[in-house]
Amino acid sequence: MSRVLVVEDETAIGELIAINLRHAGFEVTLAQDAGQAQAAIDAVLPDLVLLDWMLPGRSGVSLAQQWRGEARTREVPLIMLTARADERDKITGLDAGADDYLTKPFSTQELLARIRAVLRRRAPQALDTAVEIDGLRLDPATRRVQRGDLELKLGPTEFKLLHFLMTHPERVHSRAQLLDRVWGDHVFIEERTVDVHIKRLREALAPGDRAHLLETVRGAGYRLAKPSTQAA
Repeated sequence: MSRVLVVEDETAIGELIAINLRHAGFEVTLAQDAGQAQAAIDAVLPDLVLLDWMLPGRSGVSLAQQWRGEARTREVPLIMLTARADERDKITGLDAGADDYLTKPFSTQELLARIRAVLRRRAPQALDTAVEIDGLRLDPATRRVQRGDLELKLGPTEFKLLHFLMTHPERVHSRAQLLDRVWGDHVFIEERTVDVHIKRLREALAPGDRAHLLETVRGAGYRLAKPSTQAA
């Protein structure tokens, strides 16, 4: 289930968006100003933010610029919601770091389509598409991990961890980044918890002879190797 942070100062609009998103299967957090939005994102990193341009005290554009400038929030997908339909405003919003720009009023179906499109581009781990690397296949829809005909037994956290790593192969991820993207909260969990789950994941992959795909990068974190012999 993807987490969406809705930053909207008009209560009725925010509640309506939240109801429709929850009905579509999303987990929703509501914020009505920049302070609440920052507190929400500090607590749990969302999979996507719907950000209103006009907020009391501080604009959504300013908030987007701040988040794009910080390592922890730089990759969080942002969709700007605004009544400002002028092309110059749209360019301003996109230049601030928004992945998409939706003008009010908008239909629920268009909003959901835009969200899914941004998640496909920026967060493939949130989708139900199966992924395969070096004969190791993970299917989010069935919650199965297989090497050929052999089904590997993974716990729920190890499954999420492997899913994230397989959808971001070759990239090195620090413990803090993995906590944010897999656990969703970097505040209340010790970073060393990641080491424990990496160890369990390697043990789970061992029967399929794929534990070696998980590499430790000393002083940096972990990555999932994508063999150079694999066809592009």
